[in-house]
Amino acid sequence: MVSLASLWLPIVLSAATVFLASFVTHMVLTYHHSDFRKLPAEDDVMEALRRFNLPQGDYMVPHPQNPAAMKSKEFQDKLNRGPVFIATIFRNGQQGMGAQLGKWFVFCLVVSLFAGYMASRSLEIGAPYLRVSQIASTTAFLGYVMAQWGDVIWYRRAVSTVLKATADGLLYGLLTGGMFGWLWPR
Repeated sequence: MVSLASLWLPIVLSAATVFLASFVTHMVLTYHHSDFRKLPAEDDVMEALRRFNLPQGDYMVPHPQNPAAMKSKEFQDKLNRGPVFIATIFRNGQQGMGAQLGKWFVFCLVVSLFAGYMASRSLEIGAPYLRVSQIASTTAFLGYVMAQWGDVIWYRRAVSTVLKATADGLLYGLLTGGMFGWLWPR
């Protein structure tokens, strides 16, 4: 068994590599630009909502107070009239990305830590590159991707968006596995 502490370098380097790869997939390549669509009459919708001064948070419209309320005629009428949606409201103003980028890097570190943990419990010192990469890549892929498919099921997130995120996750997993295979203790 390999100590997790001895894997600090591949953990940090794989997180940094994924961080950079995610920059490329989101800022340089253009395939994520269609992840969100523009509302028709966006200005009118924004103006209509502005008067409510909605605080940050996740909203569901219409929102039943409890499961029994979902069966009420009033709720059913709201569903049928629409619109029916889930939305996340951000604070007003310029949205700096510093905090999100910091949190994303920490998330990459956590995924890499778990990839290292799984490999360290499964493999010995000197394990072959391909075997190390296989375990670390699979674990990282699971960490980056699988929960997003729950959003397709429960929140009706676009399958196309999650398929793109899955492709990203495959790349991130392979990069993570590559770092661990390359830097595995000999």
